[in-house]
Amino acid sequence: MKKFLLLSLFIGLISCQTKESVDSLIINGNIYTVNSEFEKAEAFAIKDGKFIEVGNSKDLQNKYIANTIIDAKGKSILPGLIDAHCHFLTLGQLQQQVNLVGTTSFEDMINKVVEFQNKNNLPYIRGRGWDQNDWEDKTMPTKEILDSLFPNTPVALTRIDGHASFCNKAALDLGNVTINSNIEGGEIEVKNGELTGILIDNAEQLVLDNWPKPTKEQLIDALLKAQDICLTYGLTSLSDAGPDIYTSSWIDKIDLIDSLQSTGDLRIRLYMMVPGTSKNLDFYLNNGIKKTNKLNVRSFKFYADGALGSRGALLREPYTDKPETHGIPVMSLNEIGAAAKRIANSEFQMNTHAIGDSANHAVLNTYKNVLQDKPNRRWRIEHAQVVSPDDFKYFDDILPSIQPTHATSDMYWAEDRVGPVRIKGGYAFKDLLNAYGKVALGTDFPVEQVSPFLTFYAAVSRQDLDQYPEGGFQIENALTREETLKGMTIWAAYSNFEENEKGSIEAGKFADFVILDKDIMTVDVAEIPNIKVINTFIDGKAQ
Repeated sequence: MKKFLLLSLFIGLISCQTKESVDSLIINGNIYTVNSEFEKAEAFAIKDGKFIEVGNSKDLQNKYIANTIIDAKGKSILPGLIDAHCHFLTLGQLQQQVNLVGTTSFEDMINKVVEFQNKNNLPYIRGRGWDQNDWEDKTMPTKEILDSLFPNTPVALTRIDGHASFCNKAALDLGNVTINSNIEGGEIEVKNGELTGILIDNAEQLVLDNWPKPTKEQLIDALLKAQDICLTYGLTSLSDAGPDIYTSSWIDKIDLIDSLQSTGDLRIRLYMMVPGTSKNLDFYLNNGIKKTNKLNVRSFKFYADGALGSRGALLREPYTDKPETHGIPVMSLNEIGAAAKRIANSEFQMNTHAIGDSANHAVLNTYKNVLQDKPNRRWRIEHAQVVSPDDFKYFDDILPSIQPTHATSDMYWAEDRVGPVRIKGGYAFKDLLNAYGKVALGTDFPVEQVSPFLTFYAAVSRQDLDQYPEGGFQIENALTREETLKGMTIWAAYSNFEENEKGSIEAGKFADFVILDKDIMTVDVAEIPNIKVINTFIDGKAQ
């Protein structure tokens, strides 16, 4: 008996010595790998921040000895979620401003500004998030009350989409804005010979370019606050679509992000879209792509038009509810075309904001002209919200980057803007998927909420949280759950040339994954928005 016990102990020791050592094993999971076959698994092994094998629990436990073993107890596990279009730094800066998301009236907005200022007593007041389409009176506000409440304190309140700002006289004076001011690619609203305080698209910069610049400490605080929010929703990678319109100091901000990632303070992975100014083009085209495990700078962001909600989206025919306007070309076609030629001769990607059918048509033609002999460049159109029927076919090699919650946020008023015929080409996610074969899905936060589960829900149901409208808004353009998950993982990674390092749970890729409290692929559709993240992992480490 003694000899048998010694022999058993010896065999056990030999067995342990023959097992490969790994950092961690995750077992007994309901794992959606999102590999090429969309296979499921039970377990995976992690070493040095990467997946090294995916399989079943018994085999991996027999093969590996781990410092940490996590029993998922049947919970669903997805690859780390990727937001393909958001405004990461803007989200963080919003935490330092008066939050106007969800205001129900002009009076509600003003009350929130007053309450914020009574608490903070700042020399300058910034806010964001109002949407007149959510108010009973849907007309744009005017500044008389703002002037009376804050005669000497500049106030700039940005609309939820970032394409219009509401300013008081003190703020307008910063930019020397008068009724005679003009700016290409923007509009200064004047009524009855008076400034209303509304600045649309490039006109916003007349004021904001003269606003006090954030300190380094404020920027760091904003970045870390934004990271905290994103990690709670299972987001491990983000495509930052840059600041609203443009800023002159984006190069410095990217350097700050790189330094925070190097120290480990900023752990989330970021794909940066650099605003397409001549300064930025010169700098990055001369210096080349900047790539680390956490940072990828290889794209330029342009704006062909404004937003549909503020009637800045560029339409081929006039607005149905404002026939005197077609929208606003934020950048000229000549400027976009010249930049496209430069970028086409590099390895950089070009990503252009285009919402109206005219803007989409123009950008598609521009891309096609310069990419004739350059396949697989993965140039993106950001939003592609209203597309003419004859233009969908041109997305065959132009990647649609779309935000499903825009459809369910805008459906209450979008048809008022474009009428019953054009709306059929609006928010046409399935048509875009069929044209290209992939779609990259994002939120556009803080224009929309951060939660990727709202993105998933909107994509598959085409309904709001009250399950309106019955049957879904233009339900023929809903995505399947598999298509949606791919759009938030592997296709989003593909859109950033990163499909070989992230976007699925496969050996050799970064060990980024998320554990959920419900199975997003089988739970009742109405429950998808309520899904909670149990744990978010980056490089195999719980966040």
